[in-house]
Amino acid sequence: MDQVTALEQLLATALRRIAELEAALASMAQENADLRRQLAKNSSNSSKPPSSDGLKKPVPRSLRGKLGKKSGGQVGHRGDTLRQTATPDFVERHEAEACGTCQHGLTAGMIKAVERRQVYDIPVPRLEVTEHQAAIYCCGHCRATTTATFPDGVNAHVQYGKRIRAAAVYCNVQQLIPEDRVCQLLRDLFGATSLCAASVTNWVNGTARTLGGVVEHILARLNEGGVRHLDETGLRVAGKLHWLHSISDLAFTHYRISAKRGAVPSFLTGGTIVHDHWKSYYAHMSGVDAHALCGAHHLRELKAIEEIEKEPWACAMSVLRNSANQLKCAAQGRGETELPTSVHHGILTKYMAILTEGLAFHERQDPLARRTGARGRKARRPGHNLLVRLRDYRDDVLRFLTDFTVPFTNNQAERDLRMMKLRMKISGTFRTLEGAQVFADIRSVISTVRKHGGNILETLTLSPQQIIARL
Repeated sequence: MDQVTALEQLLATALRRIAELEAALASMAQENADLRRQLAKNSSNSSKPPSSDGLKKPVPRSLRGKLGKKSGGQVGHRGDTLRQTATPDFVERHEAEACGTCQHGLTAGMIKAVERRQVYDIPVPRLEVTEHQAAIYCCGHCRATTTATFPDGVNAHVQYGKRIRAAAVYCNVQQLIPEDRVCQLLRDLFGATSLCAASVTNWVNGTARTLGGVVEHILARLNEGGVRHLDETGLRVAGKLHWLHSISDLAFTHYRISAKRGAVPSFLTGGTIVHDHWKSYYAHMSGVDAHALCGAHHLRELKAIEEIEKEPWACAMSVLRNSANQLKCAAQGRGETELPTSVHHGILTKYMAILTEGLAFHERQDPLARRTGARGRKARRPGHNLLVRLRDYRDDVLRFLTDFTVPFTNNQAERDLRMMKLRMKISGTFRTLEGAQVFADIRSVISTVRKHGGNILETLTLSPQQIIARL
């Protein structure tokens, strides 16, 4: 009897050990799958930047599918070929002395026409020096001395003018050239031999202070409603992680530096905001009328689930999303402002059918092993999480179909943020928060001016009132 009891205890111990080993094996298998998933991600199936792909860059392939357009310029594209002008600055006459056939002498009276060729080039770069002379008067009545007033901005005995200051700010903030290289550039091009990096920094800071009213005007215009694109990207300021938040539409751009990613622009009201489902936008922006989610982010996630997880529903959802976008673009091309009810209903029916299929697929899967010490809700697979999001935020996912003013993607915001990544590659971090915000303010004005088709270099020489009048 004692032997049977001992064997039962040994068996129970062995079963517990087997259960522990099975749990550990399941945990390691899940961890292995997570690591493989991370290794398989790249810029084409996730939000990772292309610079992280290394030498194993994926073959470029559009997630939007074929749009039926031919390669090259589309119908109606005017082109920007260099064309001759009717008012050249200089004309050089070239004459021949002898006939090219019989070598007989030629005279001016034999000219019957001219062949015109024009060469566009820049003049020899040089600084122009303007001397301002203020007349000094001696009053004939009281013998007091009066000096005429110099123009605004002429404050020193010798100084640089507003155009070269604007050129320095343009090179530093728009073209992202560091201050010392800006000095070298202006020395080589214009002979500004006494220019130093400290002067460029002072000019940039002064420009930001001057443009403060323009930045406020831009923000006010963006708060008038309509479709606004929101996004954020990380950057280093004084060695610490900060965030550049952007608000933009087709005509205006506003940048703001914050120490927190969740410091979204909660002051916005009305209209629709397009974003990539950062939860802070839902939590802190109750004043807007509607949200719209970026389709490009969904397509990248669906591609990862299709390629890495091998889930069958993901491909069907990608095809449906692209087809719906193409139907919308075709309707817009015909001048329509909404899809026919039957077409919209058909898309919605297929959308819900794919979601039902995907959710059923995940219900058949074994539950994920719970990691030791894990808290909160039970973990779900990436595909399951995406399905739940596409279901719970269906109206926001398909906002581009119900409101033709809403685009399919949030590419506007991503294009407006791209310059910050380039700035970080060239110059690295910002030393101070003030310097980072100076850069953001000037870029807000520059980006807005570009969207209005204005000349940035000329704009930087104008007063705030003149700039606002042009926006």
